[in-house]
Amino acid sequence: MRRLIKILLPLIGVLYPFLVYFGMETIPPHVFALVLAAAWLLRAPFLLREPGGRWMLIVALAYCALLGVSGESSLLRWYPTLISLFLLLTFGLSLVYGPPVVERIARVREPELPDAAIPYTRKVTWVWVGFFVFNAAVSAALTLWAPLKWWTLYNGLLVYFIMGPLFVGEWLLRKRLRVNA
Repeated sequence: MRRLIKILLPLIGVLYPFLVYFGMETIPPHVFALVLAAAWLLRAPFLLREPGGRWMLIVALAYCALLGVSGESSLLRWYPTLISLFLLLTFGLSLVYGPPVVERIARVREPELPDAAIPYTRKVTWVWVGFFVFNAAVSAALTLWAPLKWWTLYNGLLVYFIMGPLFVGEWLLRKRLRVNA
């Protein structure tokens, strides 16, 4: 059950653009708000243990409340931008208050991370900061000025084609650096 709860929020995030596209005309915004709020509340015990998790939870629930109370369907399209801004803030603040997010992730697999790897994890965290700036800007622009089809295509598919090479490229570079070390 615990594992299911941990994947529920990311799964909703992946499916969200398609749910909005196919359900925006038939499902009232307050239903979306309730489902999102329930997913965030289920994830709350885990989030509260993460740096910045409390603020992420508060802002997400405030967004859900605004969506539910206003009933404004145009607010549905802002969710991917909000998530990108959360991640930007998380990764960016980790560069200021450390350790960087990528270092934290690396230490889960390798608690005694070599000192030489620390600058590398910092650089990779900067790459993700850049990605989240780009993604938030594109998502916001599509929310403001593009048809729903374009918004769905980008947020539901294209963004993953951008993230995929980032993950694979970083993994390949890390393997190469390890071999040369």
